[in-house]
Amino acid sequence: MSTVNIPRLDLNDYINGTAADRKQFSDSIGAAFNQTGFVTITNHGLSKQLIDELYTQVKALFALPDDVKQKYEIPGLAGQRGYTGKGKETAKGFKTPDLKEFWQIGQTVTDGDPIKDIYPDNVAVDELPSFNVTTLEVYKKLEDAGKHLLQAIAVYLNLPENYFDDKVHNGNSILRTLHYFPITDPDSVPDDAVRAGAHEDINLITLLIGASADGLELLTREGAWFPVKAHGEDLVVNVGDMLQRLTNNKLKSTTHRVVNPPRELMKYSRFSVPFFLHPKSGMDLTSLESCIDADHPKLYTDITAGEYLDERLREIGLKM
Repeated sequence: MSTVNIPRLDLNDYINGTAADRKQFSDSIGAAFNQTGFVTITNHGLSKQLIDELYTQVKALFALPDDVKQKYEIPGLAGQRGYTGKGKETAKGFKTPDLKEFWQIGQTVTDGDPIKDIYPDNVAVDELPSFNVTTLEVYKKLEDAGKHLLQAIAVYLNLPENYFDDKVHNGNSILRTLHYFPITDPDSVPDDAVRAGAHEDINLITLLIGASADGLELLTREGAWFPVKAHGEDLVVNVGDMLQRLTNNKLKSTTHRVVNPPRELMKYSRFSVPFFLHPKSGMDLTSLESCIDADHPKLYTDITAGEYLDERLREIGLKM
């Protein structure tokens, strides 16, 4: 069987399908997450119109003058809300920062949950009121899709279907709008500078809304880089390190990167919007007993999601 198993799955099969449809979806996403850590998802709840509007707003945001964007870079938030400028994030194990800038939107608590007091407020873009409205709508729709995907994963793991529900309700998820900025003089950047260095995501799962250009690649088990492409408005969904820890490597957090384009295309921007689905910080990431046996001994120390996030933010240079 090919190790590059990136099936295209229809989320509607799980949400509204027959028992057989739901089992097939759960088995398929589990097998892919066990082998390559990636799937693509259709019928995820985001319309083409909403995605087009999102990218219109994202491009407008990063077209703002640098001095305007920089007023939204909030010290002390480790980039978790608002703007993070060029040269600020470095992939774990790398010394040269990624060639990107980004904006992050976090959880909006509306049901009186006291966890609201723990989260910093989101940063509104005064110059682009539609950006704030559109990204909030996208956040909620991706969060909803992510909850259904986690239900299917729970079933694959022989857990109760709702195992993750209370852990991700009002969770610490992040919507990141990314701009891989143009390089007008390729000779001016370090030889090892790339749009996004090889890394694994921190969270439970990541839901990526396409991208304006190619460049995303995953590392296969044979050590080769394989380009990941989605159809049209499909989501690309991958396992994060928190889910890998929880499942004692049963589900695979696959190394991936965003490579630089050919030299003649470096003068063009690339935009993408990933949604990092995080649980609440108190979630216990201790590996599930069902994923530990003689052939698969426990690999990880016990840690909470909040402790692990803090550790990783320091490793990538966003937190001191």
